[in-house]
Amino acid sequence: MTQAGYPEVAGESWFAIVVPAGTPRDIIALLQRDIAQAIIRPDMQERLATLGYEPVASTPEECAARFRAEIAKWGKVIGEAGLKAQ
Repeated sequence: MTQAGYPEVAGESWFAIVVPAGTPRDIIALLQRDIAQAIIRPDMQERLATLGYEPVASTPEECAARFRAEIAKWGKVIGEAGLKAQ
């Protein structure tokens, strides 16, 4: 981003598992628990690290906050750059 004229903007790749709106909270809690348990396994940590990932088992609320922060950050970059969808 520095070369593009935005030295204050740091970008990184990240992934999230999402479910359709209206998915029951108990199903979301079950998925979050099981996925978090898988992510913290030493073999999974090691494998993801070899691929260059830093796995984080966040809560649905933490993930939603991350989405909001990313939308705000990149929305600002897009607006300042005057980019438009075609």
